[in-house]
Amino acid sequence: MEENRIPPVSRRRVLAGGALTVTGALAGAGITAAVERGSGSQDGSGGDAGRRPRTVTVAYGEETVPFHGRHQAGIATPAQSHAVFLGFELAKGTDRAALGRMMRLLTDDAARLTRGEPALADTEPELAALPARLTVTFGFGPGLFRAAGVDDQRPASLEPLPRFGIDRLQDRWSGGDLLIQICADDPLTVAHAQRMLIKDARSFARLRWTQRGFRRGRGIEDDGVTQRNLMGQLDGTANPYPDDDVFSEIVWTDAGPRWLRDGGTTLVLRRIRIELETWDAVDTGAKEFTIGRRLGTGAPLTGTAEKDLPDFGAENDLGFPVISEHAHIRRAHVGEDRRRIFRRPYNYDDAVAADGRSETGLLFASFQRDIGEQFLPIQRSLAESDLLNEWTTPIGSAVFAVPPGCAAGGWIGETLLG
Repeated sequence: MEENRIPPVSRRRVLAGGALTVTGALAGAGITAAVERGSGSQDGSGGDAGRRPRTVTVAYGEETVPFHGRHQAGIATPAQSHAVFLGFELAKGTDRAALGRMMRLLTDDAARLTRGEPALADTEPELAALPARLTVTFGFGPGLFRAAGVDDQRPASLEPLPRFGIDRLQDRWSGGDLLIQICADDPLTVAHAQRMLIKDARSFARLRWTQRGFRRGRGIEDDGVTQRNLMGQLDGTANPYPDDDVFSEIVWTDAGPRWLRDGGTTLVLRRIRIELETWDAVDTGAKEFTIGRRLGTGAPLTGTAEKDLPDFGAENDLGFPVISEHAHIRRAHVGEDRRRIFRRPYNYDDAVAADGRSETGLLFASFQRDIGEQFLPIQRSLAESDLLNEWTTPIGSAVFAVPPGCAAGGWIGETLLG
């Protein structure tokens, strides 16, 4: 698991930003800047006596997540507040050698940006100074393996998902040969990294889609608290923790092509539209029956706390299951740890139409060692008879192999393309 580190305040930052003092308070790190509240005294006479310094605490901005390591950052990393997923389509003639050049360039700039340093040709270096736990994660779609002439190295289940009966997929949110996932606790940091990395890829690929997501802001809740989605439900209660022993069994690939087995994984990204207007019309009892959990606490209908295990055998006084056979948590449940998935979802809320309806939903990012063994069985079960399907519709779908990380001096994808 990646560890955050707090670099010291540099002399350049002190000179550029005024008087900064490092504090050891909020979340282990922060910067306190003295800001003057005006130049006049309260009686209007002016002079230094009337100046009152105001202290503003800027937390988290200088936190970094190491880029280099066996695994890419942005997977086991506690989810940041903001994310953008970029899907690219390779230009014609982009072969293995060209892909190697592209990934060297992308890796170098990503490593710089995550350290709080400007990209190599960054014309706005000031925007890179606060990395805010920036991570950049790369994924390879099926088309990249064909373009590189290494289709025999593609994981067997890395192919577009079958169309399920609930799907209403749109090309503008689906597919892709290359994925760049950018996450940080600051939207300006995300936007700047996005622009730099798109520039790097421009000679090799065109941008196919951009999907932006958000979670609660850093510091609003304690780290590790299960986040709510826009339907109000806690999303990811059954997730393994990155420091659990079972996490490795679920996420890191341990079979198939050798290049992926040394720290890689796979990613399924599903864009799921939520019909909030009709969901709003449903009473709380019906919502909880649909999900199988209490909305307030996240507890299963058979328990009292969020982490209580659901009792799928419990029956009510009439002999009916307390948790419906079609409730979301029952349909998504798997009994064997190795068949679970690791969810790292983000909400999206893109626009509001003239009639007041919003384009709202969930960017469901699922990491697992094998798509065919883990994601597909769960998705089939959900598509078959999940009550939640009444209010959710998958409109985008893409799959990627996520290469292992790299050491300093190396580059992402080197074990496949080098």
